[in-house]
Order: sequence, then C-alpha cells, then structure tokens
Amino acid sequence: MTTSSPPVAPVRVGVIGTGGISRAHTPGWLETGAELHCFSLDGAEEYAEQFGATVHATLEDLLAAVDVVDVCTPTAVHAEIVHQALDAGKDAVCEKPLALTTEDARAVVEHADRAGRRLFPAHVVRFFPQYAAARAAVEAGTIGRIAVLRFERTGSFPTQPWFADESQSGGIIMDQMIHDIDQAIWLAGPVERVYAQQSISSSTETVRTAHAVLTHTGGAISHCRGLWGPPGTTFRYTFDLAGDAGRLQYDSAGDPGVVFDGVATEQQAAGDGFLPDVSGMRSPYAEEILEFAAALRSGTPTRVSAADGAYAVEVSRAALESLRTGRSITC
Repeated sequence: MTTSSPPVAPVRVGVIGTGGISRAHTPGWLETGAELHCFSLDGAEEYAEQFGATVHATLEDLLAAVDVVDVCTPTAVHAEIVHQALDAGKDAVCEKPLALTTEDARAVVEHADRAGRRLFPAHVVRFFPQYAAARAAVEAGTIGRIAVLRFERTGSFPTQPWFADESQSGGIIMDQMIHDIDQAIWLAGPVERVYAQQSISSSTETVRTAHAVLTHTGGAISHCRGLWGPPGTTFRYTFDLAGDAGRLQYDSAGDPGVVFDGVATEQQAAGDGFLPDVSGMRSPYAEEILEFAAALRSGTPTRVSAADGAYAVEVSRAALESLRTGRSITC
C-alpha cells in the first residue's frame, strides 16, 4: 500500500505598498503559487482586485496573516517596515535600496542575522540576462583582468512626487544609479573611494544627470552615469567592460535579438520610461522572486545577499557625500 504526502500549503506573501514596483514583483509570486495578501496606504483595493489578494487594514494584521513579506513602499520607510517584519518572525524581500542610510541598512542586516530570517534586497539588474552573462564572462577570465568599467542608465523621472525629495528617495544616485554601483561592485569588487558630480536642469529639478567614479581596491575604475529625463524619455542601459585581454559591451538601444511588430512597438512606447522594457525577455523581476522563493525552500544562497544590499547603500551614500562636499570620499 502506498501513502501520499499531504499537499503543501501555498506560501502566504504579504505585499506592503501597492505602487508600481509591486506590479513588477507580483507575477513572480503568482508563478510560485503564493497566496497573496496586501497592505498599502493607497491603492490596496485596486491591487487586490487585479491580483486576487486579501486586503488588510493594518500592517500588524498583515504580518499576523503571512509567512513572507515583500516591501514595495517608498524608500524612507524600508528599514522601519523590515524591522517590524523581522520582529514578527517573517522573511523579507525589500525593494532597493535596502535603506536610506548606511547605518539603517547595516541595522536591518544585523537584525535579520539575529532573528535567523532571510532578507533579500531586490537588486533586479543582477537578474537581467545581459548583466548575468557579463558577470559569468568576467569570472571565467574572458576579458582578462578587468580594468575599466562604464555604466549608463537613462529613463524618465518617476511619476510619484516623493522621488524629487532626496530626503525621501536619496535622489538619482540612491534610486537609479545604485543599480550600476551594485554592478560595479559585483564585477570589480569592493570600493576604496568615490567621487561624484550632479547637474540639475535650470528649468526643472526633476531633470538631472549624475556621474560617479569608483576606485576599486583591486585597482579597477568604474564610471557610472545616470539620467532622469523629461516625460517621454526612453529607458536605456549600457555597459562597457575592458580588461587586459578583451572587452565586453552592451547597449539596450542596439539590436536586442528580438524584432517587434507594430503593435508590440506601440505597447513599448506606451510605457512610462521609468522602468526598463522587459517584454522581449524572461522577466528579471519574476526571476528574482523565484530565486528567493527557491532559497526559502532549500536554504541555498541567493545571488544578492543582505550584506550586498547594505554595501551598495554604503557606496551610494559616499557618492552623495561627495556631491555635498565636492571631495573624493573614502569608503
């Protein structure tokens, strides 16, 4: 006689904050078969109707009902909410940046370690196939010893007004450029010092460009450039990696390997320009959620650790200090 194992109950996931980035994360959770719950100061009912989630009136009610949380709130409250989730014994995904300050980022990492819970910073660019392939090539020694890295990221200024308040968002460096700062660290290792500059449009402070030069402890130099443009700016990202045995380059504005018909092209153009178009690839946002869910089941590591998220915050804060003082800042 054979016996069957009882069915495994779906993971109960609490999405906290139901703005734009929650919509990018949610298809990954749905793919895992998760039972969705949500809490948000605005938009929870619309989110629940779209994705079949259960709405909770308070954060405390949500934490009592779920196994895992996905923090998709504005940046300024990331650390506060992660601490509450860890206190409630929950594992957590937290949209980048992990926190607004180095001290807060380190504190949530230490809290997760003490609590024995998993904390996953959603640095989604590590899951884009182009960047993952570049990392594999660098690790394999394809371009030899890496020496100079250049990254560019361009998009429309986010529609939510809180992004314009640097005390809430950290500005273009903490919100947008942190992706490429994280890539520079992932590919070339720890950073010794940072120098940054920023130029803001004379007509509107929401249009701005920033540059950061990272000197790595291993001797490599990274240059990161970010642009928040006016409405209608097409999202674009590039990298150029040079080593002593070769070079790797990618430009999302070039041949993506996918040809879109007229309908698909119009759908692309209808985007807000704040998030990259991923219609021609397996969603990196889904991939990061699936990897985290698998790690919860198996205990295996994820390609982004909590410490990685905290270190990206530390280097980004050094870039902001360089903007403020005009000096090169030691990390």
